[in-house]
Amino acid sequence: MVRKIFIDVAKCISCHACEIACIEIHGKTYISVYEVTDFLAIPLKCMHCEKAPCIRVCPTRAMRKANGIVIVDDNKCIGCTSCISACPFGAPELNSKGIIEKCDQCRARTAKGLLPACVAACPTGALAFMEEEEFTRLRRLSIVRELSEKLVAYQ
Repeated sequence: MVRKIFIDVAKCISCHACEIACIEIHGKTYISVYEVTDFLAIPLKCMHCEKAPCIRVCPTRAMRKANGIVIVDDNKCIGCTSCISACPFGAPELNSKGIIEKCDQCRARTAKGLLPACVAACPTGALAFMEEEEFTRLRRLSIVRELSEKLVAYQ
């Protein structure tokens, strides 16, 4: 049962609550809301890729997967920044100690049965923490409902 943070951009209202919650927990934010247009905002964070390029390029194997989450082993990281170059989402960052850090989906919180801070703070449900199959099922159901409403409106 691998749960991940999923993003429904249609629900994002660009309130930045996710960023604030992340700062409160980590002292900095690992999620950023980009306002693309007046009507489109996209929260972006580490996507914990299935075939994560950051893991493949890490020369010390400091980047690895644990229960579906890409994590950094601080003891192995040499701060070479290869992962930064490889990540298509710009998730890894070099901290002041010369070590890479990134979103770990609030592992300490989720281990206690809590939601990741960004998910818990999102007032619209644009961020969800669930298994991929469940997110896909809910997304399909949402699309079917939306299409059904449009079809009824045109009749």
